[in-house]
Amino acid sequence: MPSRRTVLAATAGVTTALAVGGTAHADDKKDAKKQDQKLDQKLRSLISRMPLEEKVGQLFVMRVYGHSATAPDQADIDANLKEIGVRTAAEMIAKYRVGGIIYFTWAHNTRDPHQIADLSNGIQKASLQQPRGLPVLVSTDQEHGIVCRVGAPATLFPGAMAVGAGGSRADARTLGRIAGQELRAIGVRQNYSPVADVNVNPANPVIGVRSFGSEAQQVARLVAAEVSGYQGAGVAATAKHFPGHGDTAVDSHYGFPVITHSRELWEKLDAVPFRAAIRAGIDSIMTAHIQFPALDDSGDPATLSHPILTGILRGELGYDGVVVTDSLGMEGVRTKYGDDRVPVLALKAGVDQLLNPPSLDVAWNAVLTAVREGELTEARLDESLLRILRLKARLRLFEEPYVSQAGVTRTVGTRAHLSAADRIAERTTTLLVNEQRLLPLSRRVHRKLLVLGADPASPSGTTGPPTGVLAAALTGLGFTATALSTGTAPSAAVVAQALAAARDADAVIVGTYNITAAQQTLVEQLVALGKPVVAIAIRNPYDVARLPDVPAYLATYSWTDVELRAAARVIAGKAAPRGRLPVPVQRADDPARVLYPVGYGLSYGR
Repeated sequence: MPSRRTVLAATAGVTTALAVGGTAHADDKKDAKKQDQKLDQKLRSLISRMPLEEKVGQLFVMRVYGHSATAPDQADIDANLKEIGVRTAAEMIAKYRVGGIIYFTWAHNTRDPHQIADLSNGIQKASLQQPRGLPVLVSTDQEHGIVCRVGAPATLFPGAMAVGAGGSRADARTLGRIAGQELRAIGVRQNYSPVADVNVNPANPVIGVRSFGSEAQQVARLVAAEVSGYQGAGVAATAKHFPGHGDTAVDSHYGFPVITHSRELWEKLDAVPFRAAIRAGIDSIMTAHIQFPALDDSGDPATLSHPILTGILRGELGYDGVVVTDSLGMEGVRTKYGDDRVPVLALKAGVDQLLNPPSLDVAWNAVLTAVREGELTEARLDESLLRILRLKARLRLFEEPYVSQAGVTRTVGTRAHLSAADRIAERTTTLLVNEQRLLPLSRRVHRKLLVLGADPASPSGTTGPPTGVLAAALTGLGFTATALSTGTAPSAAVVAQALAAARDADAVIVGTYNITAAQQTLVEQLVALGKPVVAIAIRNPYDVARLPDVPAYLATYSWTDVELRAAARVIAGKAAPRGRLPVPVQRADDPARVLYPVGYGLSYGR
C-alpha cells in the first residue's frame, strides 16, 4: 500500500488544500459556516480545472468484476470486457474516471474482509495516480438481514424489520455504528442503507422485511438512529427509496410499480422517515424507480422526475445532500426510455450520482453528448460534482483514502461486535403462537428434534443453510437435533420423507419462507402426526396466517445465522421472546381483518 507521502504526491496538493474538510467539529455555527464556505471555494476551484470528460465520469458509480483492482481472475476479466470494455477496475477508472464503485457478492468483490481492503486500496491507488488524484467513493448494499454483500467473518446483524420488532433506537444506533466501523475498515465509505420505506403492503415483493415496519413514526425513529450510527462511524448512510416504495406489489427490478397514495397520505406516511433522515443529517438519498401520480402525473419514474426530486426533495424538504439513483439496470427505470436517455433525464431531474448503468459507455457518452449539444449545461454537472466532492471531503477521503490490514484485524468481526449482534437479535425474536405453553421446549421431554424446512441461499453467501444452523444451535443447547432441507416447494416425495423422519422425533422445528401451498401442506401434515411442531417464519411474518393449527410460531424476519441462533435460544428457553410485530398480520381468509396487530407478541410469562 502506498505511504501517506505517496498519496500526498499523487493528489498533487488536493489533499492539503481540502484538509479543511476534516474540521467537522467547529466550536460554533459561525466557524462551521466559514469552514464550509472555505471548503466550497477550494472544491469549486478543483472542479474548474477538471475537463468535461472527467466531470461526467465523476457522476457515475459503477460495478466491476473481480477481487483485485489490477489482477482479477480470468473469468472476471472476461466479464469486464464484455460488459464494460475494460479488463480491470484500474482500467475502468483510467478510461472513464468514475467517481464511485459499488461492490457486489456476485461480482466477486467481497471474498473476505482483508481481500476487500486490498481491493479498496487498489481502486484508490488507480484513481489517485490520475491527474488531480480524486479518491473514489466505494459503496455497497449492506442493509443486514436479507440484503448483505459483505459476509462472515464480518459482523452480520438482524435486518430492518427484526430491528423494528425490537423497537430500540439504541440497538439501531449500535447496529449502524458497528456496521459502519467495519465497512470503513475495509474501505467502503457509502452504504445504501437504511431502508426508509414504510411497508404497508404484505404482498410487497421487493421491500417487505427490508423495512422497519408499517408505522411511519416508528420507521422514522429507527431510520434516524441508524443514520446517526453509520455517519458517526464515518460512513455515508443512504435513505432509500424516495419518495417511498412501501406499498407496491411489483418489484421494480423487473417491472414498473405505480404507487396510488394521495398527496395527503404521502405526507402522513411515506414522507415521514425521509424527513427524519434529513433532520438527522443524512449524507445521501436514493431514488425509487416507481410512478407516483399524486406527486408527478407525467408517467415518469421518480428517478427521472424533476417535480419529485427537485420540487419536493430539494425544494419542499430542503435536502441539499447527494441524491443517488437506484441501479439504472433495473427494469423500472428502463421501461419508458432508452439507456442513453435515462442518465441524462436523471441529471435533469436533480440526481447527482448515476448508479450502475447497464452500459457505462452508452451512459457516459450520452451525458457527454447532452452537455456538448446544450441539453445539459456544464454548470448543472458542477452542482452535482460539488455535492459529491463535499461528501468525499466530509468522509476525509482526500486525507485518508487508504485502509490498513491491521485496521481490518482490529475492527472486523471482533468478539465484542459479534456479541452485540447476538444481543440485538435476542430482542427481536417474536413469539406469535404458543398453545398450551409448548415453548420453551424441554430437553428432558423433547430431547430429539427434527429441524426441517426451506433453505434459501445466504444473503451474503457465507451463512446457513437455515436448517443446519438451527440444528447445530439446538444441539449446542443440549438437544439432539437433525437437519432435513425440504425446500420452498416440497414435493409429495419430500413431504413423505419428512413425515417418516418426524415420527422418530420428540418435536419438530419447521422453517417457512414466504409460505407456499406445498410448505403449508408439509406443516399441516406434520401437525396431524400429533407431534409438537414449532414453526418459524424465517422471512415474512405474514406466513403465520396460513397455519391456524400450528401449536407454536416464531418470527425471525430473516434467515441469517444471528437471527436463527437467537430463535434457537428462545426455543430452548435460554432467552425470552421479546419482539413485537412491527407490521400487522391479516387473516388469510379475510385480508380486511387483522389477525395479529402491530405490537403483538407473546412472552413466556403469560
